[in-house]
Amino acid sequence: MKFSSDNVELFLAVLDHGSFSAAARALGRVPSAVSMGIANMEAELGLVLFERSRRDVRPTASGEALAPYARMIAEQLAQLRVHAQELSQGLESRLSIAVTEDISPASYVPAISELATRYPLLDVEVLSAPQDDAMSMLRSERVSLCLAFGGLQVSPKESFQFVANERLIATVAPTHPSLTLRKGPIYLEDLVNVRQVLVANRDLPLSDTRPMVGANHWRTDSLGVALAMVEAGIGWGNFPQSVVEPLIATKRLVRLDFRNTRNELRLPVHVVWPKDRPLRKAAQALVGLLSPMR
Repeated sequence: MKFSSDNVELFLAVLDHGSFSAAARALGRVPSAVSMGIANMEAELGLVLFERSRRDVRPTASGEALAPYARMIAEQLAQLRVHAQELSQGLESRLSIAVTEDISPASYVPAISELATRYPLLDVEVLSAPQDDAMSMLRSERVSLCLAFGGLQVSPKESFQFVANERLIATVAPTHPSLTLRKGPIYLEDLVNVRQVLVANRDLPLSDTRPMVGANHWRTDSLGVALAMVEAGIGWGNFPQSVVEPLIATKRLVRLDFRNTRNELRLPVHVVWPKDRPLRKAAQALVGLLSPMR
């Protein structure tokens, strides 16, 4: 037997209402049509799905065994109908987002999770990359939205919405010479001649040099690799506070103490999109969910 949406709806209506007449009223049909529909299903399946009495019907063991699958199919069919309607109303089938590698997932994952609840069949793609790579994906139309650190200049070709502030903390391995050769706080300028590990594209010039202090620096496009390099004593790095705090707590990294400034670079996180490409429905919804002022 090939199940149809009508079979599933009929089976669940009888199961939930406990009688053919009650199921018929819920479905807007006559009781005889419901009774005959169930009898035809049972004949084609070779199973008795309900035990009949004068007052009601009760599911057999076979009927109870099929019930969870029928409910799952009914839920998926309902989602399919809703998604088809959303597509007809302008919802995109896929939403691609680029995220700067060293932005904490706590800034955006809750919003994406809520978007998934709102549009369960929407295909969401999240691409993580260094900032200049992430912005390049936006400008080449590879993605619809980009989460990036706010720059010192505002582009007239792009719209943005503030999302959060990210704190970058200068950290180093406990055994690094910059600590072992000195006692107490150091000056920020002392780091100029200490190798810095950056999360950046190796080919593109840095569009925002605020996190860069060291004259000598090594690059990697992975935040995880950068953290491992600093932990190994290769250099020091400016990383998100939420990411390095567990490593500091377990003494795998040390937060540097400066004499002349606070060890905290606060950068705004923006969601950015081109002005010449109107946002579609899911992208608009995500921008709204990311806004702290919603």
